[in-house]
Amino acid sequence: MKKYILFVLVLPFISSGQPVFPEMGEVFNDDVVTRFDVFINPDTLEWIYNNVESNQEFHALMIFSNGSIVDTMENVGFRLRGNTSRYSAKKSFKLSFNTFESGRKWFGMEKINLNGEHNDPSIARSKLGWDLLREMDVPAPRANHTQVFINGNYYGLYICTEHIDEEFVDSRFGNQDGNLYKCLWPADLAYLGPDPDAYKYTIGERRAYDLKTNTEADDYSDIAQFIGVLNNSTSQQFICEMDDVFNIYDYLKVIAVDVFIGNWDGYIYNKNNFYLYRNTETGKFEYIPYDIDNTYGIDWLDRDWGTRDIYDWEQHGSEVRPLYSRIMDNQELKDQYSYYFDRLLTDLVDPAEYFQKIDNLRAMLEPFVANDPYYPLDYGYDLQDFNNSYEMALGGHVDYGIKPYVSTRRDNAMIQLQINDIQPVVKYILHNQPQAGGNLWVQAYVDDEDGSPDVRLVYTINDGIVEFSFMYDDGEHNDGDENDQIYGGFIPDIQMNSSIEYQVSAEDNFGYESLMPCEPVLVELVESEQNALFINEFMASNDSTIADEFGEYDDWIEIYNGDENAVWLGNKYLSDNLQNPDKWLMPDVMLDSGDFILIWADNDEEQGPTHTNFKLDQEGEEIGIFDSDATGFFLLDSITYGPQATDFSFGRDPDGGMIWQFYNPATPGLSNLLGAIGEDLQANDWVSIYPNPVSHGIVRFSRVLKNVVLYNQVGQIVLKKDVCIFLEVQDLKSGIYILSAEDGLHFKLVIQ
Repeated sequence: MKKYILFVLVLPFISSGQPVFPEMGEVFNDDVVTRFDVFINPDTLEWIYNNVESNQEFHALMIFSNGSIVDTMENVGFRLRGNTSRYSAKKSFKLSFNTFESGRKWFGMEKINLNGEHNDPSIARSKLGWDLLREMDVPAPRANHTQVFINGNYYGLYICTEHIDEEFVDSRFGNQDGNLYKCLWPADLAYLGPDPDAYKYTIGERRAYDLKTNTEADDYSDIAQFIGVLNNSTSQQFICEMDDVFNIYDYLKVIAVDVFIGNWDGYIYNKNNFYLYRNTETGKFEYIPYDIDNTYGIDWLDRDWGTRDIYDWEQHGSEVRPLYSRIMDNQELKDQYSYYFDRLLTDLVDPAEYFQKIDNLRAMLEPFVANDPYYPLDYGYDLQDFNNSYEMALGGHVDYGIKPYVSTRRDNAMIQLQINDIQPVVKYILHNQPQAGGNLWVQAYVDDEDGSPDVRLVYTINDGIVEFSFMYDDGEHNDGDENDQIYGGFIPDIQMNSSIEYQVSAEDNFGYESLMPCEPVLVELVESEQNALFINEFMASNDSTIADEFGEYDDWIEIYNGDENAVWLGNKYLSDNLQNPDKWLMPDVMLDSGDFILIWADNDEEQGPTHTNFKLDQEGEEIGIFDSDATGFFLLDSITYGPQATDFSFGRDPDGGMIWQFYNPATPGLSNLLGAIGEDLQANDWVSIYPNPVSHGIVRFSRVLKNVVLYNQVGQIVLKKDVCIFLEVQDLKSGIYILSAEDGLHFKLVIQ
């Protein structure tokens, strides 16, 4: 029998991928110098200092304060971190919040780094670099300055930086199921052949490309493919083929910042210190900078980083760095890099404003350096050296003061810059999932020196004539805010069994045009012969609505079988990422026609077969049900949703229907018809229920009710009365119940 499921097939699926930038928040507030107190057994601390190569973590108590809050956390993991800093007097530390309490987070993070910055007399260079990257919209770690006390003793002024892990990439890209590689020397991205295992080579006891997620699978095929495309694509196809596997346009901004701050210890010069994350929403790798303390005139190689050619940054006489060299060999990308570099110089590091920021930072830090007992121990620095390091070279490895470096680098870069008109940058392309008779909306981010390029959708329907539709940045065309460089437009009235191909065209007033992606996006709306399983209702912020069998109020997803036959779920998948269809295998359950099953989206599979390996994002994401691998993971149903309110569910009206609406009370495991009661959840103008919550065993009604039925949290009937004006509920467990009665009455009843 033909079902009426609406299915959107996208080959390839091109989604936004636009990074998110979390607020600095309480931990990374950089208006003040915060404070970390760590309390650890003194004998343990002595052992750590006597075994500097060890990464063993030990139990500690942490107290954090920032002048507004004081927060205490027990059972925090504590260890040394870093490379050369392990042998310095002023060491660096890692705090881990989930080592001894699995899954625990602190302000959304599982770990943070406390860096001693012993090589930098200013204790400011990496913080200035992280700020520049953030201002250039590069997804880099947050950072600020903090005092570190251990067992009540002051260990000095540190820089607190966000640890790069699965939580970091999830906060920036909205997914964490991709491969995350930590890339250290000699990670040059050179081609070693098609065998993925060739890229697992080790230096000492670590891999150059060290996989940090999905370690059990240990599958390097994605990075092998990326490196193959990088090295082997032709010059003519380089942009198109790289755009399929790498966020190349955002990396141009990383190059600009690296070259400006003189980061010789990164990928381009030293094939070192970066992460690569395969964003499963886009299928592209993202470049994430790491460890940028050797900057702003810090030099160990006898090079003048302030005057070095901004188009010739890589190391001479060494292996090429293909990710840099191939970009510099491509005139279109080179021009776009120059555009970003010019914007950095003009908008972000104008000496008058930038030097004032630097001076303000120095003034804030000075009192904490004055009392830092470890500050002088490595290089003999004193407070005068701290202040001088902003204004002049100190000799040794400090070739420049910060401000002289900025002046020299900026002046030379402005002379070296080769400014040409650029092809508009078109990226972060995203479309919705249309329904029959609805519109196909498309978004795209467009960047160009011309502030008002002409942006259009270029498309065909069922291989027909090429058509055009204008896209706007006015805040009124599903394009975000006005003038945010995100353009929106639509293809109207999509009919069933339609095949649409589209691209986004951007042409500026100088006549330069870009058409992206290189291969059109294919969207098909077809009827499905597969089982009619529906994402019927879900809650992405469950505070008190319903608890799982462990008493935990986790996110949940309700699946409804709208098919006329029972459906076996054991070969089907549920995912919060439509690019990763087989993310979570559904339980070995036969779901009868018209029945519901409640799935806990809690990222805690160990709790049982109805607990997934992902959580839902309250701010919005996507959910999909996929058929077995035998059908190519056919998409059975999906929903892309926006921000959700706590204890409100979002569901279909009616069950399996086309209309989505919010429900409160929610109806987990029950028909959504039970929740269709309007906004007044406890009473209406002709009947009321009291007390609610009830704790004394009897709940009363303002008038006689007929055919009263009380359901528990999993949809089981626990009480029935043909006629009553009260119910005795003293024998029922505490929890949330749904009470229904004749005349279409429905209430949420809370028993305490």
